[in-house]
Amino acid sequence: GKKSFPEVVYLILKGELPSKAEAILIDAMLVSCVDHGINVPTITSARTVFSAGTPFSTAVGAGILAIGEFHGGAVEQAAKFLSENKEKNAVDVVKQMRAEKKRIPGFGHKIYSTDPRTNRLLEIARENKFWGKTIDFAFEVEKELEKQSGKKLCLNVDGCIAALITEMGFDWRAGKAFFIIARSAGICAHVLEEWQREKPFRRLDENETSYDGPAKRELK
Repeated sequence: GKKSFPEVVYLILKGELPSKAEAILIDAMLVSCVDHGINVPTITSARTVFSAGTPFSTAVGAGILAIGEFHGGAVEQAAKFLSENKEKNAVDVVKQMRAEKKRIPGFGHKIYSTDPRTNRLLEIARENKFWGKTIDFAFEVEKELEKQSGKKLCLNVDGCIAALITEMGFDWRAGKAFFIIARSAGICAHVLEEWQREKPFRRLDENETSYDGPAKRELK
């Protein structure tokens, strides 16, 4: 009754209590990761597994197991990148990464040219006077990526969260934890909806798949 959920999340991951601004931002970060639609691995996995007749907890676990480097892993990757490079010159860092043909995690999005979740998180950061060199460096990288690549690769929500938790002094290895904690709530909601509204045994429609193997033949 004395501390909020975001404050306790901060406490168990960092070993101390957050400032008022940090607590507000942790809350906003968790909310931003709760759900992002049905067509992502965490949700399709959970709903499909539950449709097979498994327990609720098994289906939620299946969704969490779908979190990997390409879905939910970018916060960790971006936090590692930022913690290792925030004291360097953004121009040189981007140039080196491009020369090595390495993708910079936390930038670019399949849907957004400007990530609205990032914009809102940064608004909250400004409102609470929480700003520092890591966030500045992330913006410098964003500008350099566009300048050197000719493409708009926005600071996405994963990169923004990575910048904020790095500014708070979190170990980059805690990156996935924030996504897992938040997305677990979204997975639970989808599994519940699957139970309440859908028939058992979810499967792809015929028009969603096509056969491209060997033509019909006789095996002897």
